[in-house]
Amino acid sequence: MFAAWFVNGNGEMTGTTWVDESGGLGSPVRITNTHSVGIVRDAVIEWYSKRMKGSDYSGDISLPVVAETWDGFLNDINGFHVKKEHVFEAMESATSGPIREGNVGGGTGMVAHQFKGGTGTSSRKLDANDGGYTVGVLVQANYGRRSLLSIAGVPVGKEITDLMPVDKEDKDQGSIIVVVATDAPLLPHQLERLVKRVSLGIGTMGGRGGNSSGDIFIAFSTANPEVSKNEGIAHLEMLPNDRITPLFEATTAATEEAIVNAMIAAETMEV
Repeated sequence: MFAAWFVNGNGEMTGTTWVDESGGLGSPVRITNTHSVGIVRDAVIEWYSKRMKGSDYSGDISLPVVAETWDGFLNDINGFHVKKEHVFEAMESATSGPIREGNVGGGTGMVAHQFKGGTGTSSRKLDANDGGYTVGVLVQANYGRRSLLSIAGVPVGKEITDLMPVDKEDKDQGSIIVVVATDAPLLPHQLERLVKRVSLGIGTMGGRGGNSSGDIFIAFSTANPEVSKNEGIAHLEMLPNDRITPLFEATTAATEEAIVNAMIAAETMEV
């Protein structure tokens, strides 16, 4: 099960509970640059269609989730360098374990708070008394003014006034993609509540959702796997709303740290 929350080009938040017919994601979430969304979407469908035959085919694969941020400052974005072969390679080489951070994948050409940005991750594990659930966050950070950057409450952006990118104004005109995953048994309406807390983490870092921002936040739960099975009545578990606050706090904190990790892991690039 999953839910998504969007910030449109005018910086206005528009929420929706976005669930396909089976109530879940039909395939992994992909993140790329703005002008590669189409090729990535098509390649995902082709990859699955070649591997699923007859009754194994699921219509879910025709609705892949592909998110983007604009990397035209550091990338020849109109060169259309991402090809379907790159998508195939990513699908076939995907593994469990730690996720690479910094200048990798769709995060290669990103800029965050006028520092080199990119891909970052973080997670939080709740205390046993709160259920012991885990919340993991992945960001593709490409947003933010230097002057507003704050880390752990310290206004470091105001202190670090040099090392600015050449010919790039200190304006909040980028975007950020955030994917939240948890093993807590949350239903779609609860995931919608959870994913809204991402904006609190970004705001604490200094993001203000400026005009032209196209931020996308998506959250999903790995609990209740039987919802995707076509075998009689599915019996779902749901965390009571009175116990959801620790997950809100974990999402906010992990979002903050994932952004910091993206900037720390990223390496300098030249135009």
